[in-house]
Amino acid sequence: MATMSSTLLSSKLKTSFLDTHQSSVYGVPISSPSSVQPIKANHPQNLSVSMSASSPPYDLQSFKFAPIKESIVSREMTRRYMMDMITYADTDVVIVGAGSAGLSCAYELSKNPSVQVAIIEQSVSPGGGAWLGGQLFSGMVVRKPAHHFLDELCVDYDEQDNYVVIKHAALFTSTIMSKLLARPNVKLFNAVAAEDLIVKGNRVGGVVTNWALVSMNHDTQSCMDPNVMEAKVVVSSCGHDGPFGATGVKRLKSIGMIDSVPGMKALDMNAAEDAIVRLTREVVPGMIVTGMEVAEIDGSPRMGPTFGAMMISGQKAAHLALKSLGLPNALDGNYVGSIHPELILAAVDASEIADA
Repeated sequence: MATMSSTLLSSKLKTSFLDTHQSSVYGVPISSPSSVQPIKANHPQNLSVSMSASSPPYDLQSFKFAPIKESIVSREMTRRYMMDMITYADTDVVIVGAGSAGLSCAYELSKNPSVQVAIIEQSVSPGGGAWLGGQLFSGMVVRKPAHHFLDELCVDYDEQDNYVVIKHAALFTSTIMSKLLARPNVKLFNAVAAEDLIVKGNRVGGVVTNWALVSMNHDTQSCMDPNVMEAKVVVSSCGHDGPFGATGVKRLKSIGMIDSVPGMKALDMNAAEDAIVRLTREVVPGMIVTGMEVAEIDGSPRMGPTFGAMMISGQKAAHLALKSLGLPNALDGNYVGSIHPELILAAVDASEIADA
């Protein structure tokens, strides 16, 4: 949960910061599906790691670090984190949940350098369930045409007829995080929980935050009051129901802003992924729901171990947030940047978008 507030946004995009890379290669099909073949990458040049075996720029046998005072380390960490808290106390977009949908949303939003993006993640390790595929297996299956998003990120995959397979899910998660977190307009606050929403005049305007360990121990300690983060737009990407799951929509129901949270239906991959992208939307003023949390609020089927809908739902949520901010976006057709039209095809049928 989170919200957006203050800061005048420039509607002028700095195109030099936009990701305009588009791959012309989408993978090489396996020649014989009946036998195991070596994986062929969609970006073979990425595999040409330098094998020249150049020596490190220091002597490994007599290595010595430059001296430092312990207090300097403490001050550097504290000063920078406190400045981030001050900067993002009143921000443009807060994304609650750093799973595959939340990270995809943040990545897409961050292409506009005038938009400040704060990500709230209760776990120490962002990424949600996207570090592995199904049943703790390594491979990540992504159904077409979501593979175009992987091309933009330069994530290698093995291409099949209607889907692609990343050899390890961690390749996607680590790649998108490394690109996203390097951007100056993004801050990830991990090990931080969103305990509640800020609501003013029937509009979500931010989130109530606390250290995750504090949130987990409210019943064992005396009152430990939270902090707040205001925002113009909150994107809830809390995943399906669980200890920290679907907390955004469950809170909306408990305060009477939505009528019900029926929970997701049984698994149907083909129906589920289309529905999750199609129903990604602003459910109440100021709050957009994306990823598996969409299935919880709409009673859509669960999709199981396929990840394309998470990526494209997150991407669509980003453009809904840009639209809410009055900025160029792909939904209005005035976006400047690289986005494949098929990645937002779920937005075309407005009749299927449920009213908030």
